[in-house]
Amino acid sequence: MDIKALRTKAREELKGFCRVCPVCNGRVCAGEAPGMGGMGTGSSFMANLAALDAWRLNMRTLHDVKTADTSVTLFGRTLSMPVLAAPMTGVLYNMGGKLSEDVFIRMIIEGADAAGTMGMCGDGADPAMYGSGVEAIKAQGGCGIPIVKPRAQQAVKEMLAKADAAGAAAVGVDVDGAGLLVMALKGQPVSPKSFAELAELVGATRLPFIVKGVMTPDEAVIAFDAGAAAIVVSNHGGRVLDHAPGAAEVLPEIASAVRGRGVILADGGVRTGADVLKYLALGADAVLIGRPLVVGAFGGGAEGVATLLQKLKSELTSAMLLTGTASVRAVSPRILRPAPVR
Repeated sequence: MDIKALRTKAREELKGFCRVCPVCNGRVCAGEAPGMGGMGTGSSFMANLAALDAWRLNMRTLHDVKTADTSVTLFGRTLSMPVLAAPMTGVLYNMGGKLSEDVFIRMIIEGADAAGTMGMCGDGADPAMYGSGVEAIKAQGGCGIPIVKPRAQQAVKEMLAKADAAGAAAVGVDVDGAGLLVMALKGQPVSPKSFAELAELVGATRLPFIVKGVMTPDEAVIAFDAGAAAIVVSNHGGRVLDHAPGAAEVLPEIASAVRGRGVILADGGVRTGADVLKYLALGADAVLIGRPLVVGAFGGGAEGVATLLQKLKSELTSAMLLTGTASVRAVSPRILRPAPVR
């Protein structure tokens, strides 16, 4: 699929909600939430990219690495790359509504599977958001991960059960959605979770449990102490708290605190394969990618999603060979060097 044509079509389909900028960095769309931008000043969105830009890759070409292995096993499934589609909902008020919620999430789940990896589905005030995602995952043989908002305990448990029934690979709660006012306005309030509440939810499912939205080492410890199988270091795409740090800014200290206790995922600002490699070198086992796949879906459907993911994999492979990295399962922090302070 021609990526230039894909982006041109997406720009038309997303008109008024996303400009499909040459560089998706949150500057033009700052404050446009609902929409595709970051909360308030947009600084948290922009911080995700700035945190990645703070690192350079050391180019090395005198070594024995002739091939790069991008495969990784997560939650019992072998994936072609350490890149998963992030959970995204709100097609109507965030993306303009030219696709329905169920069609959009099918494109994400099917496209990710076609690229040899997995997609996540999200949750929102409209029950169709979570329900359509779970159905898409079920139709794809369980190749996907539903993520639930931090609702009341019983409501979360019922939604975890639906993920289990769909045969999902894992399930999780995006605790970083605790301050979403639109949920309360729709009569479905969300809130932070105590250790006891989180442990109760982990124990309510047989699936590997993911805590998404961890941004400090102490909360990473809490998540794993509560029994989580994985965390996602994420500031919710910069859409919930203004002036938060970027994920790559806090990832090293979080990884240092909990390395070996479970899977560490990172989310925020991934635009290229080099970004993926940086996150791995900083301590992540795999990453999530969100906004670029919206462009893929609106510009080319499931094939567009798969095309962008495969492009990312190709870029990752190239970056690995040019840094002497043989496998994504063993990425040395020594491939990184700090960028000059401007």
